[in-house]
Amino acid sequence: MLTPKIITTLRHYDRGLAMADGLAGITVAMVAIPLSLAIAIASGADPVNGLVTAVIGGFLISLLGGSRVQIGGPTGAFIVVVAGVVAVHGYDGLVIATFMAGVLLVLAGLFRAGSLVRLVPEAVVNGFTIGIGIIIAASQIKDLLGLQPLDDHAEFLKKIPALWQARATFDWAAATVGLVTMVLIVVLRRAFPRFPGLIVAVAAGSALAALLPGVETLGSRFGVLPDRLPWPSVPEISFERMVELLPSALIIAFLAGIESLLSAMVADRMIGGSHRPNAEVMAQGIANIGSSLFGGMPATGAIARTATNVNAGGKTPMAGIIHALIVLAVMMLAAPLAGYLAMPALAGLLVLTAWNMTEPHKWRGYMKDRVPDRVLLLLTLVLTVAVDLTVAIGVGVVLGLALRLSRRGVEPDWTPPDR
Repeated sequence: MLTPKIITTLRHYDRGLAMADGLAGITVAMVAIPLSLAIAIASGADPVNGLVTAVIGGFLISLLGGSRVQIGGPTGAFIVVVAGVVAVHGYDGLVIATFMAGVLLVLAGLFRAGSLVRLVPEAVVNGFTIGIGIIIAASQIKDLLGLQPLDDHAEFLKKIPALWQARATFDWAAATVGLVTMVLIVVLRRAFPRFPGLIVAVAAGSALAALLPGVETLGSRFGVLPDRLPWPSVPEISFERMVELLPSALIIAFLAGIESLLSAMVADRMIGGSHRPNAEVMAQGIANIGSSLFGGMPATGAIARTATNVNAGGKTPMAGIIHALIVLAVMMLAAPLAGYLAMPALAGLLVLTAWNMTEPHKWRGYMKDRVPDRVLLLLTLVLTVAVDLTVAIGVGVVLGLALRLSRRGVEPDWTPPDR
């Protein structure tokens, strides 16, 4: 079924639902703004690209998606992929790859491929998620501690030695700002789980940075953020460029589909509902096409922001639409203030995001899995960190499906990942 969920929910929309969605939308926007900025920076893009993705991608995912409460935008899972594409093909290459991924997702939705997420082994999902978390955290050490390595390598195995060699450049002021921000995020999240503590913590850390010497800010590195959306434009695509970027487009489409459908499944469990997987995949495709036309990054359903939406009382897709409009309003009215955000504060936010992505509360359960599943998880993790995300997913899925076929008729089929 490809009918967007908003069509169903608006039939009985009333003032009570509007009030609940409005409050939830504002809350999620306050979480999305610092995350979108930090994810864009960590991906090698300009900060404004993250906000554009949250506005365009978030709006279209909520407007056309198959979930009542899904929130879309840039996510941490894409940092590794986006950074790799930008490093090799430039940002224009990322825009083309995102556009192509959007087309692939639209086709997947039309051909009812949304249910295929059940075929991806849980061990593979867990392995590359933990691996991505490790890479993200490593990428933020430089800004978190104020280090100045001679070579800022993208590859994990080269990055760590370079950071160690730069240990003499440790900046106590930057480290203090990062640590204070992280502590505030944890404390506010536990004490006031429904309060948008992320933006408060990052703002407080940035205020502290203004009192300390030499702490780098978003403005000092990137200049003043634009206060409006760029005009949409169609990327210049040639056949040779399409062939060159097809592997990147495939991995973006795969990750967007997997993460969005897993997020929608989590949301279903939280609200006792049922999403429409093919409508969700179709919406992800249109959202990525739309994001690329405005120069944005890949967009997908965000598990953490979706959970925040549910906990804040969001009831219908209108909450996600309101969230996107609030991000746009803040961008238009307060763009100059974003320049004062401290880079160590944003780095601290991303380190905690990476930690949460790895779901440490589930590690003990992983150790109780069958030996082949543990080996598959570890193999996917190691390949993600040491080799390449595309290789990790390809090898993991092939081996996982082979393992599943070998068990057919002997043990029950695997259940979908509980995320």
